[in-house]
Amino acid sequence: MPSLNVLVIAYYFPPMGLSGVQRTLKFIKYLPEYGWNPIVLTSNPVAYYAFDETLNADIETTTPIYRTEEDITKFARKNHNSTINYPSKFAKNIQSKLLQTFILPDSRRSWLKLAVKKAEEVFANHQIDLIFATAPPFTDFLVAKTLSEKYDVPYTIDYRDLWTDNPYYFYPTFFHKNYAINLEQRVLETTARAIVITRDMKNALLNRYRFLNHNDVAIIPHGYDRADFEKNNQQIKSNGKMVITHSGIFSADLTPIPFLNAVKLLFKENPKIAEKIEFRFLGLLQKQYQRKIAKLKYADAFNLLGYVEHSEVIKHLLSSDLLWLMFPKPIVTPSRFYEYLGANKPILVSSYPNEITKIAESTGASFVTKPFDVQEIKKALVTAFKLWDKNALPAPNKSITDKYDRKYLSSLLSIELANSLKTKL
Repeated sequence: MPSLNVLVIAYYFPPMGLSGVQRTLKFIKYLPEYGWNPIVLTSNPVAYYAFDETLNADIETTTPIYRTEEDITKFARKNHNSTINYPSKFAKNIQSKLLQTFILPDSRRSWLKLAVKKAEEVFANHQIDLIFATAPPFTDFLVAKTLSEKYDVPYTIDYRDLWTDNPYYFYPTFFHKNYAINLEQRVLETTARAIVITRDMKNALLNRYRFLNHNDVAIIPHGYDRADFEKNNQQIKSNGKMVITHSGIFSADLTPIPFLNAVKLLFKENPKIAEKIEFRFLGLLQKQYQRKIAKLKYADAFNLLGYVEHSEVIKHLLSSDLLWLMFPKPIVTPSRFYEYLGANKPILVSSYPNEITKIAESTGASFVTKPFDVQEIKKALVTAFKLWDKNALPAPNKSITDKYDRKYLSSLLSIELANSLKTKL
């Protein structure tokens, strides 16, 4: 059977870094093995919070990548690969509310025109069999819908986060919320298929848009690339200490404060433990949290590494004894959790009961606490430390973690893409 061409629409794409690009990148890496040739339509980043040129190694040199001209909505005018300081939570909150008040569906709305124009080159140079758009930004969906109508090619959409029912989105008036609902409904009425990360997300779509049936929405979770862990398996020295690592940004209502308070309490009750634990924070860490850590009596126990390339993240995960993450809103799915699974390490999850906590518990190597319960987090740390001290920390069940290998997930996507050619919602 000959290969088919799929146009992948993704505003966020390497050399941009951070977790938002990983899902799309890995799909593009593995889809050719399942009969799909990706062709990428993306932005030409002027400035961003983080860049990682090493991610380009995952892209076949033969993969066509079409980049639009500079997006006029960019809030900074810098050269390519220039980074922007990640704003404080207060500034980020104000910025988001202003943008969501005046620009719908999101701050990348002006990219729609640029992308549609650039797509003329794509369709002139390639026979496109299907369009695949991933969001956020949800402008990507609008690009796909416009191109689908213009060139009579079916399109499939991939929700990395919810749109209308996203708990972090701000709708200042009924008009704003209703506009988003109508816009999303028009997309769902014309797309061939919708893909989401979790069952909770699928249920949210089915409950809001009653014209959808169970088979209209497929679930393909986030994952990890086994090849990343196989080629980046160099151990980073820990000086004989127990290494507890967090990877990622504390955005929206994610916060390390309860964890830091639990550590403070732990060291107060067991000061000798402070000499045997190293806490590593990978990723952009807001200055307010850096100051909080600096004021701790045992600040030397913390190693703030800042943003590092993805390959270095993998090395740190593999060199850790326990991996920690927190997220207060259960319907939100942190992609870092799945890379934690790939590292084959025990995980401390601070969240309310949800799909992620169920997966963590099913591995047989997890500690689950409420996100803001300092005492619970401290007790979990004590338990984990005692197990580590006896060399008895559990390893995750491989039959569970194998389900989230990116190559396997790409095979599932290939099936959904094939189904998209046969039917429309």
